[in-house]
Amino acid sequence: MKSPASFKKAAAWALPYWTRGQAGRETPQDLFRVLYFGWLVALTLKLLGSAWDVSWHFKWLRDDLAPPHLLNSAGTAIVVALTVIHGYTGYGVDKAALRLIQWGTGIFLVAVPLDLINHRVNGLDITSWSPSHILLYLGTFFMIAGVIRGWFMGAPSGRERTVVLGAFFAFFLENVHFPEQHQEYGILSIGAWDNHATYAEPILLQFAADQMGRPVDRTMMTGFALPVPDYLYPVYAVVAGLSVLVVARLMIGRFGGASLVAAAYVGFRTLIWPLLTFTGFPPSAVPFFLVVAGLLVDLVFLVRMPVVRAVLGSVGATAAAYGALVAQSTIMGGVYGALKGQEGLLGAPPPATSSALWAGLGLLVVWLAVEWVAEKRRPQAMEARVIATATP
Repeated sequence: MKSPASFKKAAAWALPYWTRGQAGRETPQDLFRVLYFGWLVALTLKLLGSAWDVSWHFKWLRDDLAPPHLLNSAGTAIVVALTVIHGYTGYGVDKAALRLIQWGTGIFLVAVPLDLINHRVNGLDITSWSPSHILLYLGTFFMIAGVIRGWFMGAPSGRERTVVLGAFFAFFLENVHFPEQHQEYGILSIGAWDNHATYAEPILLQFAADQMGRPVDRTMMTGFALPVPDYLYPVYAVVAGLSVLVVARLMIGRFGGASLVAAAYVGFRTLIWPLLTFTGFPPSAVPFFLVVAGLLVDLVFLVRMPVVRAVLGSVGATAAAYGALVAQSTIMGGVYGALKGQEGLLGAPPPATSSALWAGLGLLVVWLAVEWVAEKRRPQAMEARVIATATP
């Protein structure tokens, strides 16, 4: 625990910076690092809270003051503080980054009471794809996009810049992929039911059954655990998830950027898997296929022509994602099932392979748009980076 003298020393360092200023203000490097390491702490707390939250909601009835919500709220409190600091002082951000952070934080804060009202009116609303939940993801989307831009534009070149940028993109990927966890938990809940076991507490199952107006049976379990079409999981993973990896590879600018961002997120999911399951919480499928798709994204960036790269990449990455998803569903699920007697327990949501064409086309549209924006803004970005890192 820090001593009062430590707090006084920190306050003495920080207070001179608490002055009004416009976004884009020249920022001392020690202050810049403190601000963005603060963002790393805030987003880590939100990550831990959200990871626990999905598992919690597949076991217990919803509670506004559940521990995962409190952990997430601690991260949100730091986010709000950092947003105020950036907005008041103008340090650490340009105008575009500040607007993204402010809009994102604002949308998130508006979405929180709307979500509470939604649960009061509609009961469980367990699906991650509900409008109020999507507002939460949207707010976080803009918020982290602003943080990525602020770090990208202001951090000096070097290993730290690359590593932290990759970390922010891993947080970004987690937020984008978050709603997919409903199917990743749901498919294992159905598998457990089919093997005469349940992860959810009886009070939660009965509440869901009463809300659906039917008994606690497999139809109710399917409506509770997999309430969305099968094709949504792979299509969204390819179009949204792989688009994040494409942007990450472009901005990191190094081979392996997309793979490492995907591996960081999947590694975190793999790490918390035993932590949750060994403490009695439901398990989830882990999206290992994202790492395979991320590697394909990195490989296709060896092609220098942006349009050709986008076409080849969208075809190759979609094929890699669907192929790895099918393999994960059959091989991993079968191996673990043989050991535990529960077929497909560590598999994956249904791959719905017939949707691959539409997923690939969606990724192609986004990838072409990303390449076009990157080509258009590359000279401006290079000039801004020179100005941001110049020393007197």
